[in-house]
Amino acid sequence: MEKKKVALPLVCHGHSRPVVDLFYSPITPDGYFLISASKDSTPMLRNGETGDWIGTFEGHKGAVWSSCLDTNALRAASASADFSAKLWDALTGDELHSFEHKHIVRACAFSEDTHHLLTGGVEKILRIIDLNRLDAAPREVDNSPGSVRTVAWLHSDQTILSSCSDTSGVRLWDLRSGKIVQTLETKSPVTSAEVSQDGRYITTADGSTVKFWDSNHFELVKSYDMPCNVESASLEPKHGNKFIAGGEDMWVHVFDFHTGKELGCNKGHHGPIHCVRFAPGGESYASGSEDGTIRIWLTSPVSREESDAVPGNAPNPKVKAVADEVTRKIKSSLHIGTA
Repeated sequence: MEKKKVALPLVCHGHSRPVVDLFYSPITPDGYFLISASKDSTPMLRNGETGDWIGTFEGHKGAVWSSCLDTNALRAASASADFSAKLWDALTGDELHSFEHKHIVRACAFSEDTHHLLTGGVEKILRIIDLNRLDAAPREVDNSPGSVRTVAWLHSDQTILSSCSDTSGVRLWDLRSGKIVQTLETKSPVTSAEVSQDGRYITTADGSTVKFWDSNHFELVKSYDMPCNVESASLEPKHGNKFIAGGEDMWVHVFDFHTGKELGCNKGHHGPIHCVRFAPGGESYASGSEDGTIRIWLTSPVSREESDAVPGNAPNPKVKAVADEVTRKIKSSLHIGTA
């Protein structure tokens, strides 16, 4: 009898409130890492392959809506409801700087060259912070039509994109002029916008639709209706042949990029899914939920008879030894809180 293929996730506990954002670092010489933002005010850093908890960044006094790592995974940033964005040392956990805002900060993103940090929030202002001059006033772009929900960089840091919580569409800004050069039209506000690893596509989620846009010509390439309202979507980075989406039905859906056919459905969360992201190599993907957990799913499911689900942060025997050694070294130096 053929073994039934089922997805068995790594379940990562630690957050006490909903997980609202996930971000994978690129692959570094030390492996790759996953940072999570939560309403519990404490971003958490994990080994991206195993889900093992490395440390917690402590200092915010309100919900953290967004968190990210720079290209080398040496620094982290977070955006919070306490009217601040913070810059962290990802190796020690130390707070390097706090950038004060005048309202809730909803999104943050490092530039590809790691020299700048982009933030946005309820103020309707995009701020570009020079990380080589932390005390200098940030550059401000203040023509956003609504409260900023997502931000990202593209075109080798020459263009930034943003979406709003209360206004549909995605706006592309030319960094040299500070002007909107293109708007990607959607029916509903865009809750997730991701630039593909190769820079070819922008993946957006709005309402019950996932769209893929050509990032150079800003043309709509694909548009698929989802089985429910989805809050987040992510394109597989290595082959670009599938994508994932998660939302109000608490399931992580896997679809064929070319046809839109549903390839799989992963169940396990006990609350709506707020964010989904593929790992940089495409071999797995993570989901964050209202239930406070992160689940890491293998892109190619293993059979139940071959592998047991790995609860919490238990080690995975298939992980490269170097990743375990790096995690051990970082843990020994990181100022960590209790997960």
